Amino acid sequence: MTSTILRASDGSRFGVTEAGAGAPLVLFHGVGMCAEAWTPQMDVLAAQGRVIAVDLPGHGNSDVLPGAPGLADYVRWAAGVIAALDVAPTAVAGHSMGALIAMGLAVEYPDLVARACLLNPVYRRDAAARAAVMERARALADGGGDPEAPLARWFAPGEAPEARARVARWLRQVNPEGYAKTYAAFAAGDAVYAGRLGEIRCPVLVLTSEFDHNSSPAMTRQIAGAIPGARAVVIPGERHMVGLTAPVAVNRELLLWLKEPVA
Repeated sequence: MTSTILRASDGSRFGVTEAGAGAPLVLFHGVGMCAEAWTPQMDVLAAQGRVIAVDLPGHGNSDVLPGAPGLADYVRWAAGVIAALDVAPTAVAGHSMGALIAMGLAVEYPDLVARACLLNPVYRRDAAARAAVMERARALADGGGDPEAPLARWFAPGEAPEARARVARWLRQVNPEGYAKTYAAFAAGDAVYAGRLGEIRCPVLVLTSEFDHNSSPAMTRQIAGAIPGARAVVIPGERHMVGLTAPVAVNRELLLWLKEPVA
């Protein structure tokens, strides 16, 4: 794998880690993470093609977006990244916030997207879940960023200690401004494209974990049910960081998705 910093057409910098050659797959991680979070997938998928993991704005080596960006701004940024990489039409996959970005790309920029995978996505939260996530967004904006809170949601006690330690390190290293802005967009992003999922025509995999209560199996089934031909998968016994805690199961589903025929 190689890592580098590239520039989009507007001059902003974005960090990428890539491996392999052939048909492209662009990966977008979740809030507080970095391109390195995709290592267990890249180790396998690079044998099938060119895999490019991108640092989200304000994460890793990517510049923070200006102002108060919403989900649509992150989707436009991602479209600019794909254009700068010159890989369209490409497969795209995203985890959590990255899943919302991949979803938005498939809706707004169908010519850029050959297929889409949404890992642990959120969809039309109920009132209690929306209040909780908005409160977390306000706390981050005010400078509160204790990594133990998300770790407690994302991992069961004693689960995958090495993966948990890596995630804790990424949360402590992330740019606080980039983290807060991206989380605010994530908190308000669960309904942005929810009413337009029927417009998506490429092959779509929607995957979550049995015990991910914030990106729940019910949400995954609702998303897949709204997208023509989409496939829903629930990995048993896992929580939010399933790509790290159950990489064999996740990679198996990704390989199946990459083989689905494109109309």
